[in-house]
Amino acid sequence: MPPTPSTPPTPTRPPLPPFDERTALQKVQAAEDAWNTRDPERVALAYTEDSVWRNRDTFVTGRPQIIAFLREKWTRELDYALRKELWTFGGNRIAVRFQYECRDASGQWWRSYGNELWEFSADGLMHRREACINDLPITGADRRILGPRPPAERGTPIPVR
Repeated sequence: MPPTPSTPPTPTRPPLPPFDERTALQKVQAAEDAWNTRDPERVALAYTEDSVWRNRDTFVTGRPQIIAFLREKWTRELDYALRKELWTFGGNRIAVRFQYECRDASGQWWRSYGNELWEFSADGLMHRREACINDLPITGADRRILGPRPPAERGTPIPVR
């Protein structure tokens, strides 16, 4: 008897919803770690194929658009380094606040403050992301996010200022 074709299993991205505090914290740290690679293809794997984003005034749908968006972002935002912090969670949703620093091609440093709302599918992939972000020019001497978070600083709250 010939083998019957089977549908490959849908890949999952643990931890899976519903989230508790421990798993929500894991999801937030995994997102921070991935974004700090500045690798659009790697980052996009955390999102569903049809993920929908609102990032500032830009709307993005699907992994190909996510990858294109992130490539352009990290072409403009040089030396990008990010910190995320869990704000709250419930069921399949997580809210975070974040700050990142980067410089532009002219050498001007920026600190960007924001909030994100995340909604996950049952497989642990994010299918909705809404981000509100404000930028503040800073001097190089004002920088405090100097690269990916060292392990000793994980779980440390982000200062508001």
